[in-house]
Amino acid sequence: MNRRKKLGVVAATALALTVTAPAAGAHSGHRPAADPARATLPAGDGWASEGAGTTGGSAADASRVVTVTTWEEFRAALEAPGTEPRIVKVVGTLNATADGCAAFEAPGYDFARYLADYDPAVWGYENGVSGPQEELRAASATAQGQAIKVKVPANTTIVGVGRHAGITGGSLQVQGVDNVIVRNLTLESPLDCFPQWDPTDGATGAWNSEYDSLVVYGSTHVWIDHNTFTDGAHPDSSLPSYYGEVYQQHDGELDVVRGADLVTASWNVFTDHDKTLMIGNSDSAGATDRGKLRVTLHHNLFDKVVERAPRVRFGQVDAYNNHFVVAGPSYVYSLGIGQESQLVAEKNAFTLASDVPAGQILKKWKDAPVTTSGNYVNGRPVDLLAVHNEQFPGEALRADAGWTPVLRTRVDHPLAVPVLVALHSGAGRAR
Repeated sequence: MNRRKKLGVVAATALALTVTAPAAGAHSGHRPAADPARATLPAGDGWASEGAGTTGGSAADASRVVTVTTWEEFRAALEAPGTEPRIVKVVGTLNATADGCAAFEAPGYDFARYLADYDPAVWGYENGVSGPQEELRAASATAQGQAIKVKVPANTTIVGVGRHAGITGGSLQVQGVDNVIVRNLTLESPLDCFPQWDPTDGATGAWNSEYDSLVVYGSTHVWIDHNTFTDGAHPDSSLPSYYGEVYQQHDGELDVVRGADLVTASWNVFTDHDKTLMIGNSDSAGATDRGKLRVTLHHNLFDKVVERAPRVRFGQVDAYNNHFVVAGPSYVYSLGIGQESQLVAEKNAFTLASDVPAGQILKKWKDAPVTTSGNYVNGRPVDLLAVHNEQFPGEALRADAGWTPVLRTRVDHPLAVPVLVALHSGAGRAR
């Protein structure tokens, strides 16, 4: 690039940043509340602002505001009866598995015995595993699930206090309720102590795990803001292998499934994970999901995630102003086009490693239309649909998702997005 052209690019980038960079305290589209626990989703800020909007527990009486410092206190605060607004403030890191995996083991469960019993050289690949050790594994898994899953009631705000609040090994279940806010937390993915071996999963079998950091299941009006989702101390690279397959102990980071609707996820960080964000978990769930799963994703950082950022079925999903940092060679795709999905992906920024082609950003799972416009790859505008269809002509996608998002409070130039997201997204930055 000659000097004059280079200076022009720098100037254009600086102009974009000057025009679109938010004033202090305004980066999430609203004036910050005096107390972040009292914040509500701004009007027009994504699908969760539709209708009555999302206020969580912002109106809670003083008697319904609880500060917790342990996982046990956290569970108790959420299990307290009543649907009146409540606020749960998290101080420090709550550890849902502080006593280790041994605390959940059913008497008689022996992992070495499990490995010996279901070794493919003995068991084969034709049938799913069964027998005493599988039953004990399942019982152990049930005990872990009961300990680490916690249901979030309606009209609730969960908020981290300061820069170092979070949950390790827990799974927040927003199930069958309305009006929930989760903000300012570092959520370290639960580590499944008892993955199941499935010899029939693929040609050489697979280890299958459970537990997402956060699940929105059949719920409405949910705002997920300024959180950091991470594998933390246990990245996939640290996991062992058995039977020649990775002993996978992670599931997703965030799932929006089974009739969930009206969700906004903003200014979050999703990092170093495989199957990251799923919207709709089954092609056969049309009875519950069709016409729902309306989700907005904006100003999130997807940092070196492998796939599902997101994968979409059925829903009208608006993904704009997100930054995707992609590293090879494990990368699979970012935006998954699935059963009856209607994804709009506009004005996002992609930073791709040199060995990752832009056509790989989209992935066709089922025939469905997608809208892609105004996206930038490595600082240049790229037609994501065109480059995908050129690279994968046998998996060509159709244009035009068939709807136009209107619930957006601000739209930044894609050149400004990497800087804005780096400065303002993730836990410890909510206002």
